[in-house]
Amino acid sequence: MPEKFDAIVVGAGPAGITAAYCLARDGLKVVMIERGEQPGTKNTMGGVLYRQMLDEVIPGFWKEAPLERHVIDQQWWLLSEDSAVKFGHRNSEHDKEPYNAFTVLRAKFDRWYAQQAVKQGALLITETVVTRLLRDSAGRVIGVETDRPDGELLADVVIVCEGANTLVLEASGIKPKPRADAMAVAVKEVISLPREVIENRFQIQGDQGAVIELFGDPTLGMVGNAFIYTNKDSLSVGLGAMISEFQRRRVHPHQLLERFKQHPVVAPLVAGGEIKEYMAHMIPEGGYEAMPPLYGDGFLVCGDAAGMVIAVHREGSNLAITSGRLAAETVVEAAEAGDFSARKLSAYREKLEQSFVLKDLRQYRHLTPMMERSPQFLGVYPGLLNRALQEFLTVDGVPKRQKEKQILRRILKERPVTALLGDAYRMWRALG
Repeated sequence: MPEKFDAIVVGAGPAGITAAYCLARDGLKVVMIERGEQPGTKNTMGGVLYRQMLDEVIPGFWKEAPLERHVIDQQWWLLSEDSAVKFGHRNSEHDKEPYNAFTVLRAKFDRWYAQQAVKQGALLITETVVTRLLRDSAGRVIGVETDRPDGELLADVVIVCEGANTLVLEASGIKPKPRADAMAVAVKEVISLPREVIENRFQIQGDQGAVIELFGDPTLGMVGNAFIYTNKDSLSVGLGAMISEFQRRRVHPHQLLERFKQHPVVAPLVAGGEIKEYMAHMIPEGGYEAMPPLYGDGFLVCGDAAGMVIAVHREGSNLAITSGRLAAETVVEAAEAGDFSARKLSAYREKLEQSFVLKDLRQYRHLTPMMERSPQFLGVYPGLLNRALQEFLTVDGVPKRQKEKQILRRILKERPVTALLGDAYRMWRALG
């Protein structure tokens, strides 16, 4: 007979580890199945972790977790081919404990986090692929099938946290294969640099960190962005865009990354660095409208597998952690009632509705589709703004009033008044 657990968690990323940690802490028999050699080896993100959500699970985790730097400086750059308009925020409050956010390297952090779940009593099984969900004659999920010999495991409930590549949900008929316009692909390099060089270039010291998000030229105006995050003795440098955009433009992500690193304002930041890692991953960016069923008879879906990503705010792991915690709370309540039906597990969605997760996902549900339909936002405006500032800041004896008129004529030539007003209205609607 297959072994029986109270709960099976598919995937050992932020959502899955959180769910397993909370379930084991509350006394349930839980197993966490990870396809990678270790948690973190198959998991990738840009590298920013927000403190509050994990602090609610493990208070004071940041005092012992393998974090890189706490973020005090956040910048956004709009790039043309040879220049940049920069704006940002440097906050002394974010330089004080317990801090707001950290840069992390997932191979280190996820392994540590998974061990905290194991210490609570969760069983971790690695290098194992879950191929599908098992169902009884009534259609209720009762366990999983894996790629191991005699690899069936049974449970009262299965929490699917498999990430963006939702093969289990697709094989089990819960979610269709994602569309290219609902998924992004991102590539990233970890570039080694001496600690003192990083601190000098980014004007930070000690364990302070800086993050830069870059838009426009790095992705050739495609819907997406590039990023540079500071680690202790390395930089996380990468970019991403919608798969449909890469297909349309017939360009490869690694080609754009090489081009990005040679940009005049980026090259000095990465100069002299040595590439230590290269990785690529998919990001679900279909948002609220593309989310699969979050619950059913005997199962719940969390994190990236549920499409819980808000790219405009660089948020994913915080939504994943919160969804994992709320899923665990729901399962504990179901176990106490002895009821794992869809009706009982629907409390999970209600908890998500009450949290920031679905509220924020719903608010930004129109943004990505609008950006795809309006390539001028990342393809035209960054260049317009850079050229306007270049003209205005060039002191050449031309009166400023005349310069202002020249700039306005140049802008209206590319984007007439009606187009500008239409763009403003579309952005207002998308963010509303």
